[in-house]
Amino acid sequence: MFALIEVLYILMILFGANQANAFFRFIQQLAEPLALFFPGLFQLGNANLDVIVNYGLAAVFWLVVTGLLARVVAR
Repeated sequence: MFALIEVLYILMILFGANQANAFFRFIQQLAEPLALFFPGLFQLGNANLDVIVNYGLAAVFWLVVTGLLARVVAR
């Protein structure tokens, strides 16, 4: 679920969603704290590429964490 929020935020940024929209702000308020320390980790000179890499890493992190938790709970 956390990874989905991160991916949704990435897509909204890439497709130029209206940042004044309430739904965009809601997703942004969820995505930013879930990204933990990843935003700003890499600064590649392109704002869209920065969002893809940094928030994408956060999404991968959450996929790994939830996968590990699922394995622990399944045992």
